[in-house]
Amino acid sequence: MSEPVEIAETAQEVRPGVWHWRVANSAIGGATSSSHLIDSPGGAVMVDPVRLADSELARLPAPAAILLTSKGHQRAAWRYRRELGAPVWLPAGTPEPDEQPDDRYGDGDELPGGFRAVLTPGPAAVHFCLLRPGDDGILVCADLLMGDPDSGLRFGPFEYHEDPDATVRSVEGLLELDFDLLLLAHGRPFQNAKAAIRSLLAETAGHNP
Repeated sequence: MSEPVEIAETAQEVRPGVWHWRVANSAIGGATSSSHLIDSPGGAVMVDPVRLADSELARLPAPAAILLTSKGHQRAAWRYRRELGAPVWLPAGTPEPDEQPDDRYGDGDELPGGFRAVLTPGPAAVHFCLLRPGDDGILVCADLLMGDPDSGLRFGPFEYHEDPDATVRSVEGLLELDFDLLLLAHGRPFQNAKAAIRSLLAETAGHNP
């Protein structure tokens, strides 16, 4: 199964209605696996969830849906579907998951929580970011990028990417999207995220992936 054994003890409210929690995932060598809950008028959505302590989860809005950015981020989605009754959305065209999702989505599809699916190939041909545009726009980024505001933003390890050149092009394309908060599947949130992306691209310009 894909569910990590670790359970996050606390969730941090990044901005009103947006919560972040993370674990050091032993299944991937202790690297950070991060999850988010984003509230919206149509109901909250949970994205790529690792487990959160029951007492913490109980104080957050109950999710109306669980969004997965890839098969590799199934994590505790199936547990929470059973426990919370929230349907699971998974990208179409991924390898078969551990359980069948309730819905599948493709590029440009509108998703619960006001999100839109954005195809961003590189880590895999079927790889998505999730965008909720607006003045306080949010982008949930799967495996293109990782890091934290203290140590900086960086690309996901290219040795695990099917097409590292496509990864770089996808990251460049993020600058055309309407958001300022970046939520990572492997790392901590970045406010004023486009500045961090521009800095990363400038630092790595001319270097082969």
